Amino acid sequence: MYNCLIIEDEPLAAEILQDYIREVSDFHLVAVCRDVMSATEYLRSHTIHVLFVDIHLPKIKGTDFIKTIQNQYQVILTTAYDHYAIEGYNLNVVDYLLKPIEFSRFLQAIQKINRTRPVSGEVVESAGGKGTFHFFNVDKRQVKVYFDDILYIESLKEYVKIHTAQQYLVTKLQIGEFETLLASPRLLRVHKSYIINLDKVTAYSANLIEIGSHQIPIGRTYKELIMKHLKL
Repeated sequence: MYNCLIIEDEPLAAEILQDYIREVSDFHLVAVCRDVMSATEYLRSHTIHVLFVDIHLPKIKGTDFIKTIQNQYQVILTTAYDHYAIEGYNLNVVDYLLKPIEFSRFLQAIQKINRTRPVSGEVVESAGGKGTFHFFNVDKRQVKVYFDDILYIESLKEYVKIHTAQQYLVTKLQIGEFETLLASPRLLRVHKSYIINLDKVTAYSANLIEIGSHQIPIGRTYKELIMKHLKL
């Protein structure tokens, strides 16, 4: 299932796209945002695979927005003006739809969505019974990490260090992005710099969580929620 977000300030144009998306079995419309700011906020806390972006949006143009999220999502541009086509293709968008959009043309566009490669931010359920995993970019290699193997995650500002029982991996990802990406109830933020695997906790106190020989501090703002989870 491909989660879709529409960024469109014209109600009628947004409604047409909503109707079209609902006609495609493996596409799921998650939300409609009227501007870039609300879309950016939404993307921080939801997994989205395909963006339908209008070019003429309030305050920030759709093309300027795409430059800030390049290669993170598959993007289909929508506009009433054909002179943006070259700029759109230079931004490596999937397709460029002219309004009013016909359903047949919409179908042509979504057929160009790359359904063979993992979508950025995609978490996969293993068919081999080993559980959910994700590929992380480590030294120009895509390394598979099973959620069940994670002990805890440590923030290194622009990077995170993923600790497992066998090794640790460093990947370019902020801890807030990591938290949103995995969105697992067993992986819990306990500090501004740490996420733990609840299943790996061996002991805890009012200020510390122990995972084997590792001691992880509990942040003051996280304490009440963490204690509820640990007691459960």
